[in-house]
Amino acid sequence: MRVDRPLRDVPAQVQDLVPALTAALDGTGPAVRVLDVPVPGPAHRVPEDVAVVVRTSGSTGHPRDVMLSVAALRASAAATAARLGGPGSWLLALPVHHVAGLQVVLRALLAGRDPATLPPGPFRAAGFTAAARAATAGPGPHHTSLVPTQLVRVLDDPDATDAALGFDAVLVGGAACPPSLLARARAAGLRVVTTYGMTETCGGCVYDGHPLDGVTVSVDAEQRVALSGPVLATGYLHRPDLDATTFTTSGGRRWLRTADRGRLEGGVLHVLGRLDDVLVTGGVKVDPFAVEEVVGGLADVREVCVVGVPDQHWGQSVVAVVVTQDGTAPALTPLRTAVAAALGPASAPRQVLVVDELPARGPGKPDRRAVARLATQLMARHPSA
Repeated sequence: MRVDRPLRDVPAQVQDLVPALTAALDGTGPAVRVLDVPVPGPAHRVPEDVAVVVRTSGSTGHPRDVMLSVAALRASAAATAARLGGPGSWLLALPVHHVAGLQVVLRALLAGRDPATLPPGPFRAAGFTAAARAATAGPGPHHTSLVPTQLVRVLDDPDATDAALGFDAVLVGGAACPPSLLARARAAGLRVVTTYGMTETCGGCVYDGHPLDGVTVSVDAEQRVALSGPVLATGYLHRPDLDATTFTTSGGRRWLRTADRGRLEGGVLHVLGRLDDVLVTGGVKVDPFAVEEVVGGLADVREVCVVGVPDQHWGQSVVAVVVTQDGTAPALTPLRTAVAAALGPASAPRQVLVVDELPARGPGKPDRRAVARLATQLMARHPSA
């Protein structure tokens, strides 16, 4: 692999990214790495086919620079356009230093359009409403990409919900989207498409459980999900050790071994959470993702993250950390009854804690380690909470 293309760091601003990304794709400029916070250090060079480097912390919290080739980025954009009925215009509602936001910019550029953007600052329903109405006034089709937290805020605001009806597709990814939230969005008339993928696959590569064109999904006996296809990353910048453990070759194809659990039913992928997220309480394994589905379906629960807190009797105590509509905690007994009926008594949370927002490690992706630390702190302050 020839390493002879310079890598240029650019700030996470659309006005800086658009010309840099255009030049990186057509070969007239260096490859680009989009950083939210500048990182001083030596200049880097990358393989000649690499156009973009995206920094991701993954589940470990340790930064990794993922190299994405021109071919992989174009394949991803083309497959997305094919699935959504053709190239369209896009509203950018996600940070561009994450792959989901970067892809919104890329898809718009490859469709010959500039991405529409939200007002500067945190995501607000009012800002989304104005931007969505402006973005959907021009030639279509019209698309946007949100994380579940943003979708909740859109649905909580009637004007934002009405504006979102103008999109032909609202992609939702970055974190698991509770079935109750999907049902709520679809009942409101939004054309929601769930996406699954990661930086190493140029973002979402499975839509509503169905792989995009050219993408193949497999699940092994341990329920580990593996992905193959033209959207796979070239590898990690200066990390051959990660390349060797993350990417494998089998049957003449290159595969990405994810850290996710899943199952295939009739060719449809159902993601069940991460392999390392399984909790053990009293010697019984508990799937936090399954518990979150039940708790997330309860009235007034807007977001939920289920974690294990160290417990001298149980090893881990199952705790549900929730964001509710009015800031009031759901009653523990009926919540435990609902979870126990669906998943068994071991899965029933022993505590329910209410917070204003869940700690995140990416756009809309709960930081489970941070949530567990927060739960431990809150329980120490208020043992009977």
